[in-house]
Amino acid sequence: QLQLVESGGGLVQPGGSLRLSCAASGFTWNRYTISWFRQAPGKEREGVSCISSSGGRTNYRDSVKGRFTISRDNTKKTVYLQMNSLEAGDTAVYYCAAGPECWVALKWGQGTQVTVSS
Repeated sequence: QLQLVESGGGLVQPGGSLRLSCAASGFTWNRYTISWFRQAPGKEREGVSCISSSGGRTNYRDSVKGRFTISRDNTKKTVYLQMNSLEAGDTAVYYCAAGPECWVALKWGQGTQVTVSS
């Protein structure tokens, strides 16, 4: 059974950092591109970052470039999203998803809340 589980969310002050994790089980992990999405209250879900199956290619939305870094450890079946210099506008529920390419989701995780507030 394909399953993705996010963790690492929480409350952080502006300028702070968090590292999100997306752990996979039950499927051939290294065949899939993993994307991070987020959804803020009253807003549509948006793509944040993605990483290819090999980890060789990454992509970021403009608003997080230079602040967020995506990486993956295929031996641990885990993708990480290191988020630095967090801003109030980063507040959202963050989801990871597995699919054949960036921003295409065949399977979603349950999400983890990130709140940036003083």
